[in-house]
Formats: sequence, structure tokens, C-alpha cells
Amino acid sequence: MTAAAPSADTADKAPSGLAPAIGAYVIWGFLPLYLLLVKSVPPFEFVGWRIVWTLPLCLLIVAFRRQFGELFVALRSPRTLLALLASSVLIAINWFVYIWAIMAGEVYATSIGYYLNPLINVLLGTLFLGEKLSRRQWVAVAIAGTAVALLAAGAITSLWISLTLGFSFGLYGLVRKQVSVGSLPGLTIESAILLLPASAIAIWYAGGPQGSSFGQDTFLSLAIIFSGVVTAVPLLLFAIAARRMDYSTLGFIQYLAPTIVFFLGLTVFHQPLAATKLASFVLIWIAVGVFVTDLLAKRRAARRSV
Repeated sequence: MTAAAPSADTADKAPSGLAPAIGAYVIWGFLPLYLLLVKSVPPFEFVGWRIVWTLPLCLLIVAFRRQFGELFVALRSPRTLLALLASSVLIAINWFVYIWAIMAGEVYATSIGYYLNPLINVLLGTLFLGEKLSRRQWVAVAIAGTAVALLAAGAITSLWISLTLGFSFGLYGLVRKQVSVGSLPGLTIESAILLLPASAIAIWYAGGPQGSSFGQDTFLSLAIIFSGVVTAVPLLLFAIAARRMDYSTLGFIQYLAPTIVFFLGLTVFHQPLAATKLASFVLIWIAVGVFVTDLLAKRRAARRSV
């Protein structure tokens, strides 16, 4: 006996992923401003504290939403735990590279990485989800590839930052999309998996010559604690959106974050924009334009066919 297909009214009443997606990417876009508050903390130590303070917040929200049952179900599934182990490693890599890059003044490299990410998502969808690229999407990928080649020729020292950020977050989203666990329980388990190495990092820095960054200054300590909020909230919103929206639409909304970061680099961080990076940005913006044009054309065709 097959289940009945959902009616149009039921589909219309299904919760939308648009609001959480926009919320997540706006928070990520302005994240460099928060990192200015903790710029005195070594990036590796900050990532450790970020994980340490994310877990308690997640557990509080789990308790408030009464999701411990779902959490325990996920913990009893070896397949789910293995997938979340992979996603936790990917997001930890993404956090460290991003924080290090911002604190090192490589703001444009982070922006390029997240501009490339939606196009990387398209490729990952083709490789792992059986999706097919349209001609416009192939053109967009080719243009983005040219931008990467330009960076390799003239900005090789920052190319690894862009590619690491783009691929680590693309793979993270792909893994989370395949895991049959709720957004919050999944994030809670990821944080728990990373807690031991994160605690070891915090203890190692506390025993070093400079001592721990946490506890020496009240404002800085509060800013470090707040890292749990700026980590958990956008990741939770992203996970919710990833489960409610198709991957290409989610990738389109992602352009909010690197656009905000780009303008922060110009106006707040006053980073010089070298000719090679400017040319790469121009090519990526063209690729984005082609990608968005293809997305809008598909939507218009879908509406006409209804």
C-alpha cells in the first residue's frame, strides 16, 4: 500500500526554509565584525572555545524543545554517527580556516570561497546526488574555474583559503542533507564529537606561556562565550533551511554572506583589492549572474507547466 501524495494545500502549508536561510547567511556575512572583538585570541584557541560554548547552548535548546528522544535515537544509529563525525570534521576545518583568514587580513579570500561554494554545490549535486547540469550551469562553472585559475596565477597564497572554505562547507551541507536526523540534534551531536579535542586545545593554551585568553578580561571572556551563540544559531538555521529547500535555491541565497563580507573588506577592514583578485571577483560575479539566470528560467518554466 503506497502513501497518498500530499495535496497542494498541504504543500503550501509546509514550513518554508527561506527565512532561516536568509537569517543564517546574514549572520555569517557580518561575522567578521564579531571576530574583531576577539582578534587578540589565537585562532586555534578560539575555535576550541567556540566548540566548548556551542554544546551547552545546543543542549539548552534541545531541552526547551523536548528533543532528547530524537537525540538518543540518532546516537543509537552507527550510520548517523559516522555521517555526523564526517560533518563535524568538515565544519571544524571550515571554522578554523575562516577565523584564521579573517584575523590574518585575508577577507577577500573568504568572500571568494563562499562565492564559489554554490557552484561547488552544483558540482557536488552532479557527482553525488545524480543531478544534471544545464548548459548555463556548465558555463557558470567554467567561468568560475577561470576565476580560480586567475587566483592560482596571481594570488596563489590565498587560493587555498578560498578552495578550502568552498569545498569544506559544500561537503558539510551535502553530508547534513543526507542524514536522517533533525537540525538541532545533529548540531548537538557534532558539537559533542568535537568537545574532547576542543577541550584539549583550551587546556593546552591555558598551560602555555601566555595563558588562556578566557578568564583574564571580563569583556573578552563574555565575547568568547558569545561564540556559542554565533555558532549555534546560524548553523541551526542553515540545517533547518537545508532540509526544507532544494540545494540550488539554498546556494543562491548564500550569495548574501560573501557579498556582505566583500563590502566589509572594502569599508571596515580597508583591505586593498589587487587587480588579480578584482578580476577574479568580476568573473565570479558573471558566473553568479549566469547561475541565477538559469535558476530563474527554470522556475518560470516550472510555473508555466503547472
